[in-house]
Amino acid sequence: MDTERRKGMALEDKFNDLAKRNAEAELAGGQARIEAQHKGGKLTARERIQLLLDEGSFEEVDRFKSHRCHDFGMEKQRPPGDAVVTGYGTINGRLAYVFAQDFTVLGGSLGGAHGEKIVKVMDLAGRQGAPLIGLNDSGGARIQEGVVSLAGYGNIFLRNTMYSGVIPQITAILGPCAGGAVYSPAITDFVIMSKASYMFITGPKVIEATTHEIVTPEKLGGPMAHNATSGVAHFATEDDRSALQLIRELLSFFPQNNREKPPVKIGSDDPKRLIPKLREVVPENPKKPYNMMHIIQEVIDDRHFLEVHRHYARNIIVGFARFNGQPVGIVANQPFHMAGCLDINASVKGARFVRFCDCFNIPLVTFVDVPGFLPGTAQEYGGIIRHGAKLIYAYAEATVPKVNVITRKAYGGAMIVMSSRFLRGDIHYAYPTAEAAVMGPDGAVGIIFGKKLQAAENPAKLEAELVQDYREKFANPYLCAELGYIDAVIDPQETRQKIVVALEMLKNKQDTNPWRKHGNIPL
Repeated sequence: MDTERRKGMALEDKFNDLAKRNAEAELAGGQARIEAQHKGGKLTARERIQLLLDEGSFEEVDRFKSHRCHDFGMEKQRPPGDAVVTGYGTINGRLAYVFAQDFTVLGGSLGGAHGEKIVKVMDLAGRQGAPLIGLNDSGGARIQEGVVSLAGYGNIFLRNTMYSGVIPQITAILGPCAGGAVYSPAITDFVIMSKASYMFITGPKVIEATTHEIVTPEKLGGPMAHNATSGVAHFATEDDRSALQLIRELLSFFPQNNREKPPVKIGSDDPKRLIPKLREVVPENPKKPYNMMHIIQEVIDDRHFLEVHRHYARNIIVGFARFNGQPVGIVANQPFHMAGCLDINASVKGARFVRFCDCFNIPLVTFVDVPGFLPGTAQEYGGIIRHGAKLIYAYAEATVPKVNVITRKAYGGAMIVMSSRFLRGDIHYAYPTAEAAVMGPDGAVGIIFGKKLQAAENPAKLEAELVQDYREKFANPYLCAELGYIDAVIDPQETRQKIVVALEMLKNKQDTNPWRKHGNIPL
């Protein structure tokens, strides 16, 4: 409606005009496109926001903002809101900012006004110190607007970076996310992908190198491709609803910003609870695998563990839990996969998680059973030295409380990497089954007694005796305890209460790093 016509409108007509405009905004791309969205197993942008935020708390920003493009017939397509719904509300009673791209309007494409709307809520979130959630469902840059669209992405990328480590940033990919659009999620802290989503940078028509076949979008960039193979995504969910519920759960572990502590949620789980079954989890045979999750789930509050990057680098476990209501980040080697060795992917996965926890004042609890770094030319040529150094850097830089439990093997450089005292770990426990040494007894005996074994009448018998002798003398927790590298050798059944006491003691920990613009992590 033009300005001259509005001047002559009666007051009641203006109210009616507002109601009409609101109805148009609510209808988005029209009923037919909304139905198509539902048919594809997806919710609309507004439906997603309603499920994400506490009921009745959403306050929309820039509802009537629209693009300014007049080329390619775009002047006739100026829907209110410009394909993205933005605003703020509460999640579990705490302030949060959100933008939800609307695929029913111009394919959710990002143009100048679209980008400006997102940037506005990003800046509001940064200034108010509250989490930012992005719900992505977009065909990518709006080609009709040319470089204006690229400018929109650039402004978003800048703010993702500036607010990184300042406020939690979570992205849910709930539809297509293609081209340059993928880099905003990649900068955020956590990426969730629903079953109906996919991400790729080069487009769907990628040719497989060996078969020369076109790779489908689902195979190229579907949720499991990025959860299990590329590591771009941290979670895969069945649908929109479960993705939105997951965001609410994730935020329950986080503070609002980097100046606050995470919220304590006291439950009914006894902090002094003994767990006799933990005496039987670690096998007597040091070569036999076991599932570290059996220890983690027993010691945390109510057995509730929110695992992160579950499908990626399964030789290391990371995720969130609580001890006596206190949120913690857990990092643990997983002997059930690759014997718990650290490789390139595990190092990067662990380092990223440790740095997130340190950003937002979340204490770290580390369970150690690591025989070393994975050997082989693939790892060496792939840069295991550089990538392994990321995990060292992350733990050494972290100033949050750090509690460490060695359940079995802690060998060589990998022992140092896993939150050791030498990297400013605070409290270190070990089970009686722990083996802390420069290397495993088998390898050590082979090096130290190589000539003696060659000359022996019965090399196998002698080697077994020497290995056992080495294990008893050197690969046990008491030598480290004598040197002060381990604070206590504990009965496994006491694990929960020991961690709870340590975290309580460390809750007011003050630690600092030297002043610097920023460190130079070996990327």
